[in-house]
Amino acid sequence: MSDIFNKLVADLDNEYAGLVDDGVAAGDVSGYIGTGNYAMNALLSGSIYGGLPQNKVTAFAGEPSVGKTFYALNVVKQFLEDNPKGAVFYFESESAISKEFMANRGINTKRVYLIPVATVQAFRTQAVKALDGYMAMKEKEPMLFVLDSLGNLSTDKEMQDITDGKDTRDMTRAQLVRGAFRVLTLKLGKAQVPLIVTNHVYDVVGSYVPMKKMGGGSGLEYAASTIVFLSKKKDKTLDDDNGRTGAVITAHLKKSRMTVEDKKVETWLNYATGLDKYYGLLELAERYGLVKKVSTRYEFPNGAKAFEKEIKKNPEKFFTKDVLDAIDEGCQADFLYGKHTVEVDTENDA
Repeated sequence: MSDIFNKLVADLDNEYAGLVDDGVAAGDVSGYIGTGNYAMNALLSGSIYGGLPQNKVTAFAGEPSVGKTFYALNVVKQFLEDNPKGAVFYFESESAISKEFMANRGINTKRVYLIPVATVQAFRTQAVKALDGYMAMKEKEPMLFVLDSLGNLSTDKEMQDITDGKDTRDMTRAQLVRGAFRVLTLKLGKAQVPLIVTNHVYDVVGSYVPMKKMGGGSGLEYAASTIVFLSKKKDKTLDDDNGRTGAVITAHLKKSRMTVEDKKVETWLNYATGLDKYYGLLELAERYGLVKKVSTRYEFPNGAKAFEKEIKKNPEKFFTKDVLDAIDEGCQADFLYGKHTVEVDTENDA
């Protein structure tokens, strides 16, 4: 009987169709790409050893200068380190990326292809062409797509209107964005290629409570499996004698198909080196009862005590493998749907 149904599906001439048991379901996550920060990994996948989904669309959104590009580059760096033969196609619309900019952050520029795009149509056409060519290869190495940024993409009509001296707004842009992601989402899943998209946010006028929304219409909102809003604040405990060395970036999970939405974690963005791997773990460890604050110091399971500043400056000393595994267990209960086996201190929730 199964042969009959197999033939029916084959006759559909649909390259994406197949038996769910064979692993073709569009919702299946084929793996994870580390973000370079344990807490961020947990927010996106439920495990500090996970990260963003390997075959999905992930959006980092926020106001200008909040660190969206730095986040994307951190994933690029981690992806290339984890995949020695992999490559990154970096679609760039802001003319802000250079070889020096990437190299200074430890990124192997010999495996990053920079593809300038000015319009939604140009991104759609070139991304689809690259994916089709990739899927046609017999032997494939891992690939990552980045679009930085969606908010800065124009349209063919808008470009022509500017040339003609017209000031009219292109009302078709949102529709073009939706169409582009409708096509790309299926192809990305089939090819097992993740896409990171950076985008801007704006304040919703007339909202009963202050809230922000991503620009560009609803196309990315529907297509992305994960949407993270980023905001920035200071942390004086990590500044040096010369002043500010970075900023705390709060990651707020606005949408997720893998983990519980509306969760937050804090990460440390060092302006010279990128995301700090351990920042955010102390808060999680305290939340799960793995460390406790005694007066002005924190006490770890092995009896070690230290001030917060010392822990943040020397995290490897305190976050041993045993402590990391215990935090990971707590994260699975905290961030994953249906796994609430560890008591969580919600009063200290970020």
